[in-house]
Amino acid sequence: MFTDWTEALEAEGLPIDPTTTEQEAAAARVVARNAGSKEDLVLLLDVLGLPGDDDTLTTLLPLLPGSEGDPDMPQTQTSKTPNAFEATALSMYYADATTAEITEATGLTEDEITALVSAQEEKTEAMLDAEEKGAAATAEPAATDTASGDSVEQLLAWAEAHPVASIRNKAARVRSDLAELTARHTIDDAQRKAEERVATLKAELDKAQDELRAIKTGTLPSPTATAVPAPTPIRSGLGSGRTKEELADIRAWARANGYKVADAGIVAKKILDAYDAAHQAPAAKAS
Repeated sequence: MFTDWTEALEAEGLPIDPTTTEQEAAAARVVARNAGSKEDLVLLLDVLGLPGDDDTLTTLLPLLPGSEGDPDMPQTQTSKTPNAFEATALSMYYADATTAEITEATGLTEDEITALVSAQEEKTEAMLDAEEKGAAATAEPAATDTASGDSVEQLLAWAEAHPVASIRNKAARVRSDLAELTARHTIDDAQRKAEERVATLKAELDKAQDELRAIKTGTLPSPTATAVPAPTPIRSGLGSGRTKEELADIRAWARANGYKVADAGIVAKKILDAYDAAHQAPAAKAS
């Protein structure tokens, strides 16, 4: 309050530039974020000389802390939790919307959007780090694989039910990646088993081919073939006990007496008997 009326009169005489529509809208949003209820908002707008018509109130009501018009925010939220417009801005940002589109849809300025995204990213990273550290600290060493799988599933369930759209989007991407990795692991495992089976069959085929070649070349008897005794070598004068000179004389005698005899090989027994009989008769007469 002024204690000097001269100063007060001079202050009243100062020129005041009228506020623009954008400035009034920004001021109204700030008032709405700090108002306790709809009634407080109406009174504050009236005191500050800001627009308070029905259309303006409809736009500002979702900005109230704990507003029922915010479908994504719980009723116990604090002033640091994104409201409906901020949540919409974050969702549009992570959906690759331009800053102009976000500003037009939510009424937030570029600086507000940048600050909102930065704060949300820091909050998300801090929550994820805390969740991972908590899961690692409580995991039992004897059940590392099971505990790890449970913590991941619990983390995904928490993220999928999170009120912030960016965290839900990350959870969807992670679950999609996990499904893709699971399918890839199944395919690789089946391929590995098939390759091992093919290698085993190839080894068996190579062994069978080697056995077949050995059988064909005679170096390895066939398991199903019947053993055939080797033919007995043919000996000249088999069983006769005669020398080559005697056999030559017998062939000459046989030809001279009308017998047919080969030049080599076995001499027929009947020829041998006839030769012996013919030569034994003169010997008997002489004796």
